[in-house]
Amino acid sequence: MADDDAAPPVLHERREGYALVTLNRPGRLNAFNVAQHEALMAALKDCAADATCRAVLLTGAGRGFCAGQDLGDRDPAMMGDEPDLGHTLQTYYNPLVRFLRALDKPVVCAVNGVAAGAGANIALACDIVLAARSASFIQAFAKIALVPDSGGTWWLTRHLGEARAKALALTGEPIGAEQAADWGLIWRAVDDAALMTEATALAERLASGPTHAYGLIKQAIQAAAANDLDAQLDLERALQREAGRSDDYKEGVSAFLEKRKAVFTGRPRR
Repeated sequence: MADDDAAPPVLHERREGYALVTLNRPGRLNAFNVAQHEALMAALKDCAADATCRAVLLTGAGRGFCAGQDLGDRDPAMMGDEPDLGHTLQTYYNPLVRFLRALDKPVVCAVNGVAAGAGANIALACDIVLAARSASFIQAFAKIALVPDSGGTWWLTRHLGEARAKALALTGEPIGAEQAADWGLIWRAVDDAALMTEATALAERLASGPTHAYGLIKQAIQAAAANDLDAQLDLERALQREAGRSDDYKEGVSAFLEKRKAVFTGRPRR
């Protein structure tokens, strides 16, 4: 077993057009402690600030994606009579989920094994989720008398409906990758051996795309759940106006008319 305390808790590799970010506490199934939270947020902020990074690929080292919170760091016996887990959410998990959603670049998540508790819900906060067929998603919170967090009650209810959301949250039963894909919880289940090949190819494809438009697409789709049709039509109008002024729109139309591959810069109009 690797010495997790001696290794960086998150690996951040800059690649051509995108970044590979890897949760790196494999001996603890990449369960979150404070150091991993801080390192992941630092890596994501670096991706946001780097104009050459046009997509992010998030995965986990070892045999699992993320087992959620490292309970050794949140043992009630060490936190006093009334531990404040809401402070943990406010300080670490909620800012992480909000940052992933607000990032104006696509985030691909490659779930390479178990994604449990907050680990499952952080995966679901990403834009496109691929999972190995052997992977599973577990809302493990009720097993330790807690409530799904990190957006869990939001993702489950909107993706699956109230009946399935309640069943998964109350029983803590795992849902396999293929069923998660069939139910619309994730994008696709792939053979274990092909996971990183397919996820990398997707990240590379997105990295060469119209990055600014991708950010606008994220914004529109994420707003749709709360908007009525009139509000969504107005939002689409505003975002389309912005997209249509970009150099990438000009390049996309020119490439289509000239029957060639578009070469996007990913930048908004200056």
